[in-house]
Amino acid sequence: MPSSESQAPQSEASPAFRRILVKLSGEALMGAQAFGVDAEVVTRVAAELDEVRRLGVQVAVVVGGGNFIRGVVASAGGIDRVVADNMGMLATVINALALQDALEKRGSQTRVVTAIEMREIAEPFIRRRVIRHLEKGRVVVLAGGTGNPYFSTDTAAALRGMEIKADVILKATKVDGVYDADPQRVPEAKMFSKITYLDVLSRRLAVMDTTAISLCMDNSLPIIVFNLNVPGNLKRVVCGEPVGSLVSR
Repeated sequence: MPSSESQAPQSEASPAFRRILVKLSGEALMGAQAFGVDAEVVTRVAAELDEVRRLGVQVAVVVGGGNFIRGVVASAGGIDRVVADNMGMLATVINALALQDALEKRGSQTRVVTAIEMREIAEPFIRRRVIRHLEKGRVVVLAGGTGNPYFSTDTAAALRGMEIKADVILKATKVDGVYDADPQRVPEAKMFSKITYLDVLSRRLAVMDTTAISLCMDNSLPIIVFNLNVPGNLKRVVCGEPVGSLVSR
């Protein structure tokens, strides 16, 4: 009898990727609230992640903590930068636990893995163990950033994506892709269906921070930026539909 944790067989949809890393901001989990976690939003995000898992895709998620605290902002307010960044990394664990709970209520087997050890509630990051979890069909939620101050969760996503040998980073945002200007401020802003890492860096486009983009460029790890607020978009991206913007060479 197969294990209950074994990966679900592929459905009619044909995934374009074997292993993905989804970068999920903390702000994406707070919905219309000004702070904290919106349970309905977390439930919807978990449903989309679970649907992709059921296609037979190995899913890792890096979560941010901006819905509770952003280290850079807290530092600007007078808190020591290292302390502020440590606070931000701890905030990502709150989001990871909320996402884990929502995923497991849908029947997904999960593991929360942190860069900062807190064994009572999560596993420490051990690369080979994380890969084994993915191979067994478990959704791995990666929290705690890189475990180091001065590095964003975008950089953590790039680093973890390379460590687990993900095929792609899927950057979930609230806009449809990468634009040449902020589409919420500039209605005529142009969206790129494809753009190179160098163009993102030279144009200073707000895709991911420069460290993350440089890491992806140096290691040829593609990034797809898409709108998470459109239901079904994650599955469309995973199945190779032309959704969002592709950042590559």
